Parts: sequence; C-alpha cells; structure tokens
Amino acid sequence: MDKLFKISENGSSIRTEIVAGLTTFMTMAYIIALNPNLLTNWREGGDDLWNAVFMATCLASGIAMICMAFLANKPFCLAPGMGLNSFLALVVTQIVTLTGMSYIASYQAALVIVLFEGIVFVILTLLNVREAIVDAIPYGVRMGIAPAIGIMLLNIGLGSNAGIYSETGGPFYVMRDFFGSLTATSAMTTMGSGYPSMVLTVATMFLGVFLIFLMARRGVKGAVIIGMLIASVVYWAGEFIFMGVNPFESLSTASWVPPLGDMVNLTFFKFNFEGFFQMGLFTAVLLVATFCMIDMFDTIGTLVGTASRAGMLDENGKMPQMKQALMSDSIGTVVGACTGTSTVTTFVESASGVDAGGRTGLTALTCGIVFLLCMFIAPIAAIIPSAATSAALIYVGLIMMEGLKNIDFGQIDQVIPTGLMLIAMPISGSIGHAIGLALIAFSFINIFSGNASKRYTLTYVLSVLFMIKFFVVA
Repeated sequence: MDKLFKISENGSSIRTEIVAGLTTFMTMAYIIALNPNLLTNWREGGDDLWNAVFMATCLASGIAMICMAFLANKPFCLAPGMGLNSFLALVVTQIVTLTGMSYIASYQAALVIVLFEGIVFVILTLLNVREAIVDAIPYGVRMGIAPAIGIMLLNIGLGSNAGIYSETGGPFYVMRDFFGSLTATSAMTTMGSGYPSMVLTVATMFLGVFLIFLMARRGVKGAVIIGMLIASVVYWAGEFIFMGVNPFESLSTASWVPPLGDMVNLTFFKFNFEGFFQMGLFTAVLLVATFCMIDMFDTIGTLVGTASRAGMLDENGKMPQMKQALMSDSIGTVVGACTGTSTVTTFVESASGVDAGGRTGLTALTCGIVFLLCMFIAPIAAIIPSAATSAALIYVGLIMMEGLKNIDFGQIDQVIPTGLMLIAMPISGSIGHAIGLALIAFSFINIFSGNASKRYTLTYVLSVLFMIKFFVVA
C-alpha cells in the first residue's frame, strides 16, 4: 500500500490517509440524499426515480474516486456537483414544458447532455486542452483561488449547510437569521418552534470548531474527524435531552437493501436521444457547452485551490499529475451519465481531508469505498448532523485563508481580480463563475494599461468566452 500510493514519499501514513478519507466523506456525505432530492425535484419523478439517482450517486462517486486514486494518486474526492445538479433539474423541468414528455422521460433526455459533456471532457483532456486552460490562469489569480474557496466554505458552513425549518417557514441560517437578528426575541419570533434547534446547532457548531482548533494546535492526528464525532454526539444528546427527539429513530424503519432494480429500469444507460433532439439542435449544443464551461472551471478551481493548501503546487503554481486528475473527473461524469446522475466533479470539501493530512490517492480511495458502501449504509450517513459537518467546513475555510499571503497586494493586476473572486465565489456559489470574473478583470487591466502580452492570449480568449456567457447567451 505504501509503495502503491507513495505514502511515505509524500510525508504521510496509511492511518492518516484513511482518517483523511473518512473526514472528507463526513463533510460531503450530504450529497448522497440531497442529489436525488434535487434531481427528482423532491420526488416529483417518483420514489423509483429517487432510488435510481441515489444508487447512481453512490456508484459514480465511488468509481470517480477510485480513478482519482489510481490514475492521479491525489487526495481529491468527487461526486455530483452542487449547482450543476440544480441546473440539470431546471433543464429537466424545461424539457417537460417544451416537449410534454413525462418527468422520467425528460430526465433521461437530460442525461444525454451529461454524457456529451463527459465525452467532450475526455477528448479535451487527452488532447491536453484542459491543462492548457489551467496554465492560462495567471499566477496571482491561481494563488487567490484557495482563499476564495475558504470564504466559500465559511459561507456554506455558516449558511446553506445547516438550515432550520419550522411552521413559520425556512430555511433559517446561522449567520443570516441567528446572528443577523436584532435581538434573541426577534430571532425566536421569526423561527418559531425551530429556534431551539437553531440554538443547539449554533452551540454544537462552535463547540466543534473550538475542539478541532484546539486538537489541531496540539498536533492531534485526525483532529477534524474527532471534532466532528464529538460534535455529533453532543448534538444527538441535545436533541434527546432538550427536545425529546430520538436522533436514531429513522434507523428503525430504514431500508438497508440497495434499490439496484430501480436504477437498472430507469436510468442505467437509459438515454433518451429522441427527447434530447426535440429541444432543437441549437438549444442542445448550447446546453452542452454551458455545462462544459461551468464544470471545467469549477473543477480546475477546486483542484488548484485544494492542491495549493496541500503544498502540491510547484514554484510556478502548477500541480503535477493535473492531466490524470482531470481525466478522473471526466470519467466520473461519463459514468454518472451512464448510471443516471448529473455531472461528477471534484468537491471543494476535499479540503477537509487535505487538512486532516491526506496527501495521496489512498484518501480518495477510502472516501470512494465508503460511498460505495453507502448503497447499503446510507441511513447511517443521513443521521450525521449538519452542525458537525459545518464545524469542519468553518475550520477548513479559516485555515485556507492563509493563502492570501501569496498574493502581492502591491500589484493591481493581482489584487483586483483576487478581490473580485473572493467576493464573487461565496455570493454566486460558483467557483467557475468567480474565476471567470477574475480573468475578465485581469484581462481588462492588462489590455487597457498597455501591458497586454502574447503570454496571456488564451487568458484573453477565455475572458471573452466568459463575457459571452454572462452577457449574451440567453
């Protein structure tokens, strides 16, 4: 194992790599249930389709991570990407309206988009086009990606990852609705019966963050996963003692048998090419191109940002084995389309495993195996409280801010693009779009200040493509 993944050579150990893989899994396990919820429009497509997408999520994620482990030997973990799955769900709904087909038939037509996207990525990766695009990102922008992802993780941890619902509505979020309230009384009135859950979430979340920082400072191996486990236990105890809720009640009625039949019947190689072309050739091509552009820069941003945090970039800000990592992502997307889920991409939560010490493919392999096991043990993954995973995301987000020291704030063509990216990434929720804004800013500054260089020709081309996407494409 040590020789296979070059663990000692990368300054790690088998135990550290396994702990790192489990840490990443716990921070991204939410996707196992959330992905089928989003893609089936919260079961509009029926329970059978939900089961099919659930199986596809586990399979495609697991296979993609195994590819990452053995092709690239990197600790990056993959799954159907957030944002792209919501976009695909919207496309499915539009296909239903446009063609009059059922939700399931429309979903099978939308899978063709994902298939073509994956095939395009495989070809571009083999031709080294995606590597050339990575190299086209200026050094200053590249160094700002990790801190921007850190702020995005903070936004997720304090926001969307831990939403509370009640009879008064929701979701209510920690930063916006708890700390953003004028008084505790106004927060209580706004959240109604959800207020006690919010208080427990906030207390558990910050207890987890404090414990992780304390253990990390003392050099405790596996500080992140230990902190998450302690936070989970505290949250479960709080639910039982203060709210009279049995946190394990769902396990008694949970199904432990993988719904393989539903996937085979509804999504496994069930491409509706006829329905896909009913949208019109121009619309079909435009959708494939849009998915390609968003996913390409989301993946590149995550890989570069996380690799920067792990110290995997060379003196020019480039990551060795980038082509193999991008190929793993491409294969994952093709597998996802064939099994029945949206675009598979590298997850920003991989940063939690990197911070836990993961440096090799064994981290990705561990996480991938657990994802495959989730076909049998999904109910266990579902009871991990969001407060515990938020604690890990907040900790990792704060740590990744350290990368700001690599930015030369005396250079306007570094500070303005990076500043825009720092703001745009958490607000837009898209790594790719934030990088696009940074590239546009960099290009404008260099061109109109008379510093345009042939070295950045591809950067300027990418900036034009992003401007077309933002302002022209309907």
